[in-house]
Amino acid sequence: MAIAPLLFLLLIALPLGAQTRHALDLKSFDKVWSTVRDTHWEKRPGGLDWDAIGKEYRPRVEAAATSDEARTVMREMLGRLRQTHFGIFSEQVYDSLEDGDGPSGSGETGLDVRPMEGQVVVVSIQPGSPAERAGVHLGWVVQSVNGRPLEPLIVAARQNPDIHVLQLTRSFLARLSGPVGGQLDVEFLDGRGERVPLRLGLAAPRGELAEFGNLPPQRVWYEEKRLGVTAYVRFNVFLDIPRVIPGFGRTLQGCKPCDGLVIDLRGNPGGIGGMAAGMAGFLVEKTNQKLGTMYMRDATLNFVINPRPDVFGGPVAVLIDGTSASTAEIFAGGLQALGRARVFGTRSAAAALPSLLTRLPNGDGFQYAVANYISQDGKPLEGVGVTPDEEVLLNRRTLLAGQDAVLDRALVWIQEQKGK
Repeated sequence: MAIAPLLFLLLIALPLGAQTRHALDLKSFDKVWSTVRDTHWEKRPGGLDWDAIGKEYRPRVEAAATSDEARTVMREMLGRLRQTHFGIFSEQVYDSLEDGDGPSGSGETGLDVRPMEGQVVVVSIQPGSPAERAGVHLGWVVQSVNGRPLEPLIVAARQNPDIHVLQLTRSFLARLSGPVGGQLDVEFLDGRGERVPLRLGLAAPRGELAEFGNLPPQRVWYEEKRLGVTAYVRFNVFLDIPRVIPGFGRTLQGCKPCDGLVIDLRGNPGGIGGMAAGMAGFLVEKTNQKLGTMYMRDATLNFVINPRPDVFGGPVAVLIDGTSASTAEIFAGGLQALGRARVFGTRSAAAALPSLLTRLPNGDGFQYAVANYISQDGKPLEGVGVTPDEEVLLNRRTLLAGQDAVLDRALVWIQEQKGK
């Protein structure tokens, strides 16, 4: 007789759990709907009556039998905006991207990787880093980190169009980081298809700490070198105004004999928007020019270029890929629209706008943008990105040979300008 009450309790537990989940889905819908209402740059988001949209879709979430159905309804509602960077990630996908159960820390192996040909491929190695000392080569495939394979992340990205190269790459790099002084067991696949297990140390990140506003302090590095008589510049983020902009100016000041300039923005996620216009002032001689305009709910920001006294007039090549975002896109796309730079690589992240990613009450992730950007030639970048003048794809074959196909093509183009 004692068994009956126990069975009764078990039978009522499932409906209660389902009811709790259903309530969280409703709270999540309300959060998504109200966030768009309050933060979208248009008072009528997408030209829609957002109050009417809420009244249309909320009953459908109330009627949803599962969280998957509720999620589908919310995605359909956001689709009515016809704007990118408004998306819902399932809790499982959000957790895998955030890698919440992995070791946290700022230590780095010195590797930079990209999704390529269905694999995670090493595209650059920081000189003197643990990865270089361990003998890692360009073009190697990262199979797993501390026994955790990376392939499931690529599979998840294929199944969810809301996951972009930028987010995917950040997830890879998060797994290749940890506490400074720690170690990671990384299994690679070399150029001959053989597995290479290595234990990589985690070193302090390069660069100087920089702060801006309420943003957390971040390491910023700026590098320059000469490739023959061509100047090459790369920096990791548009921050640290006192060092990066003067450094860029000094590079160009010492570049009188240079036949051209390469600005490598691959992997640059953006930063302070005004820095794009400030750096463009070293390259654009004409007055009354701008890189574009950003529209927010209560403000408009014009990226006006103020030419410097001594402007560099040689050919400029800008390198981008799917991890070039925000201010990097504004800089590349603006110079392209003005005819001042030729862009090489692959389409940028299409994330020129301030975009936020937050967790909903039901555990799902919600991404939304809060501004719109129009380039000087009248084209939006959000959801479209910067299209290179010359699309050049990286591939394992050339990387294994130690070659950077994107940079090589840009250098050839600069040489071709001599006769013009």
